[in-house]
Amino acid sequence: MLTTESQNARYERGWEKLKEIDGVAGETVIERLKTIAPDLGRYIIEFAFGDVYSRPGLDLKSREIATIAALAALGNAQPQLKVHIQGALNVGCTETEVIEVLLQMAVYAGFPAALNGIAAASEVFAERQGKAGNGVVA
Repeated sequence: MLTTESQNARYERGWEKLKEIDGVAGETVIERLKTIAPDLGRYIIEFAFGDVYSRPGLDLKSREIATIAALAALGNAQPQLKVHIQGALNVGCTETEVIEVLLQMAVYAGFPAALNGIAAASEVFAERQGKAGNGVVA
């Protein structure tokens, strides 16, 4: 069982990692959960970011590439995919690398997953440039 001190350290480590990767978008997700499912927000911070994202085996760029691939392949996680595309760009991925990951998903998850991923990336890229997304779909 975790002590209160170790739980607090885990939460703080996770909160800092979440802010490093996802910035305001991640903070917004956690804030929205506070009124309806605060425990889920805590689990995301402590487990996903405090435990998994903080592990030494992969750098953050590699973790975000893997996350983008998984979310695109799922095909039902567009809001999370957008947050993690933003996170990938925040930790050093280029737009070209994000697109290549999504193109790779056409082979393993199908063209619809890749197209939906490209549409999400288009929106994120446009938002970062201060423009409306071009709504790429097929």
